[in-house]
Amino acid sequence: MTRTASSTGRTALYGILALAAVVAVALFAPTQGYYLNIMMQAATYAIAVAGVVIVLGYCGQLALCQAAFLGLGAYCVALGTVDYGLPFFVALALGVVVTSIGGIFLGLATLRLGGHYLAMVTIGFQMIVTMVLTNWISFTRGPDGISGVERPVLGPIDLSGGSSYLALCLAFLVGVTFYAAGLKASRLGRAMQAVRDNEIAASTCGINVFRTKTVAFGISAALGGLGGGLFAGAFSYISPDQFTFNESIVLLTMALLGGVQSPVGALLGTILLVLLPEWLRFLRQAYLAVYGAAVIAIMIFLPRGVWGLVADRFFKAAPIEGGPVTPLPLLSRKGEASKEIVLDISGLAKHFGGLKALDGVDMAVRKGSVHALIGPNGSGKTTMVNVITGLYVATAGRVKLLGRDVTALAPHERAKLGMCRTYQNIRVFRGLTVLENVTIGAERDGNDVAGAQATRERALAALDFVGLRDVAGLPVGDLPYGHQRYVEIARALAGSPEILLLDEPAAGLNLTEKGEMAALLKRLKGHGLTIVIIDHDMKLIEQVADHITVLNFGKRIADGEPRAVLAHPEVIAAYLGEPRNEAA
Repeated sequence: MTRTASSTGRTALYGILALAAVVAVALFAPTQGYYLNIMMQAATYAIAVAGVVIVLGYCGQLALCQAAFLGLGAYCVALGTVDYGLPFFVALALGVVVTSIGGIFLGLATLRLGGHYLAMVTIGFQMIVTMVLTNWISFTRGPDGISGVERPVLGPIDLSGGSSYLALCLAFLVGVTFYAAGLKASRLGRAMQAVRDNEIAASTCGINVFRTKTVAFGISAALGGLGGGLFAGAFSYISPDQFTFNESIVLLTMALLGGVQSPVGALLGTILLVLLPEWLRFLRQAYLAVYGAAVIAIMIFLPRGVWGLVADRFFKAAPIEGGPVTPLPLLSRKGEASKEIVLDISGLAKHFGGLKALDGVDMAVRKGSVHALIGPNGSGKTTMVNVITGLYVATAGRVKLLGRDVTALAPHERAKLGMCRTYQNIRVFRGLTVLENVTIGAERDGNDVAGAQATRERALAALDFVGLRDVAGLPVGDLPYGHQRYVEIARALAGSPEILLLDEPAAGLNLTEKGEMAALLKRLKGHGLTIVIIDHDMKLIEQVADHITVLNFGKRIADGEPRAVLAHPEVIAAYLGEPRNEAA
């Protein structure tokens, strides 16, 4: 029996917790006054913070402008209802659409930057929105703000009362919590988390990194707009100073305090940051110091937030039945090499300024063969694989996969055509389980026809093939180094590749593990998988290779059958070394 986190059970848990919160508030909330306002603020902010969880916690993009989308959503509702007479829910929907489009366009303009540069640009966007809301007086009323925002009446249901409007906000919060939890367990959610953990590996698993980031930005902005629209109805008055950069930092802090990778964390963090000052007011002048110290302590000692502590303590991986193993599709292939060329490289060059890392290299890889690419350090082997898989743009030359010119295609497009790889330095998605890592590989073709169950079965079959099915539910970072190598290979195999490129798969392995790796490669060869392998272990190469290409200083110096190539004088001089003269 393997163990894995039950996404369905976790989603149900989120919903039960959120529903319990709604019932509790409906029963015990005050009907009016200060504390009712506090709870409405917490509910509307929690929706916006869920957007921070998606863009930062799921996708790893530090955007410091959530208050801008909160404000845009609020102003859409305020202007729509007060100035244009729109029904509340129409104005609310308009706010969600406007902010989602705004988030997508902001993503299209900025997401290629990444890191600190992305954070700086989003701060600039936040400042621009605040300035527009403040200075466009003829439209937004400037610093005076907009008052008189009326709460909705839905047919016979009057939602204008304090407690009924709070129930509406909480109902939206329940829906958002369910949505965010379901998103995390979905194909799109896994893609976001893969991008967060390792963009390069994600791209060569068939994930369009830029599009995934942009979608995350759009969803996050839409949730900010939804929270802002409900905020406008909650307080019937809005002004620009409610949606400044400081508020973006507050929303970010809420996510970090609660747990930035969990929608329940968003809820807990919001409750803490909104209600903690109220709980500490009995300290009078000292409450701000205690409040700040409490926030800092939580962030230092609970880096995964409050929900991270709760989840580690009370929620463990749920067991799944082992069941029969469904063979991988690639195992049905014939194990005979043919003359058909799977990968055709001609005149390939890659220059870094004046350095010619590759200089006119030709290579043809036949179907069902194991083709070794060897050479001394710095000869251009990894550079060549990076150019073949699209991570580097070729300076000159052509790459063909199954007769199709893929030279101009992006890495994710080549992956979808069946070009899969592993890395010299392991690139697994450390925030995910072993099974989730391999499932991402099984989804590399972008085809949803097979369904989630079939995809999961392919992932489990790949893990079974490499001997790791029993650890499917463990976080991949908990595995030893050698097993993480096998996870990379299983991730590639799960997508039934046309060709598998292995960049030093035996690097860092001990002698026993190298023997196991050689046995695995022989099994793959026996099933007719086309493989390109880079490695410095010549015993491994001699055991598995049908054909060898040798590089030196970016040029091909030998190509052919292993015995002839390894006896080539130029290969011996450049890489293998001359035999020692014992007489000397």
